[in-house]
Amino acid sequence: MISYLDFEKPVAALQAKIDELRETADDGAIDIDAEIERLQQRSTALLTDIYAKLTPWQKTQVARHAERPHFRDFVAGMCSEFMPLAGDRAYADDKAIQGGFATIAGRKVMLIGHEKGHDTASRVKHNFGMGMPEGYRKAARLMELAGRFGLPVVTLVDTSGAFPGVQAEERGQAEAIARATEACLALGSPMVAAIVGEGGSGGAVALASANRVLMFEHAIYSVISPEGCASILWRTADKAADAAQAMQVTAQQLAALDVIDRIIPEPIGGAHRAPDMAIASLQAAIIEELRTLDGLGPDQLRHQRAEKFLAIGG
Repeated sequence: MISYLDFEKPVAALQAKIDELRETADDGAIDIDAEIERLQQRSTALLTDIYAKLTPWQKTQVARHAERPHFRDFVAGMCSEFMPLAGDRAYADDKAIQGGFATIAGRKVMLIGHEKGHDTASRVKHNFGMGMPEGYRKAARLMELAGRFGLPVVTLVDTSGAFPGVQAEERGQAEAIARATEACLALGSPMVAAIVGEGGSGGAVALASANRVLMFEHAIYSVISPEGCASILWRTADKAADAAQAMQVTAQQLAALDVIDRIIPEPIGGAHRAPDMAIASLQAAIIEELRTLDGLGPDQLRHQRAEKFLAIGG
């Protein structure tokens, strides 16, 4: 069962009608296949039209959809092998940021990403994808390990931001984020980052300072959440939709600003409606981008990254 968002209510009503007709057809009394097909085509057309006109705030809701594929789904769908690596060798292992050696389409890589969880228990376990300092130190450790072995690094970003609690600040959250960002920029092997859901604040940038930054069609990427921005500017989170519009958080807006390099199309109605198709599209894009970086030496890769990020806003 798909969970429908508020702006998808017309599609939900049509789908309920289709389900009702299917139950009637199962009785075998009448043949209503033609009517079901007509309604299904109408539903698909309506969904296509709605998703072609999404506002930045509506895209934010899609990017946060609970049924969107998460890190564990990408590992299962893209990796023929995955060996998780844990711990920052200083304090603990952060469950919000996962990583390890992986094989994607025959290529050995270091895969790192945020895991939000898929139900209440796992979301609590993974802290809703909000990394602690030990998570960003782990990410930096894995990037340095990848550089030592000449392995490409692939990161999957999906976080509302790094954890802002007192305990994270006590353990050096800002320094850990800065250290992870530095590890990205200093990496001597190719790096491809993909914003697969939310890309929020420094918690996202710390894993996304890559040679190539990809972004799903309905993902978002911003310096702060729309609610956080609205709370600062208007003293109320009720203005989140206005904040999302002003901040230019969508893939299309960010591509026009050269903040990201490539938009990955999603299935009609978002990645949560056809996760396997979305995962396959991401895998193909990652492999293609890694091929464009083949043959570049460590200094060239570092220079390319530096030039890319220094040019933003120029």
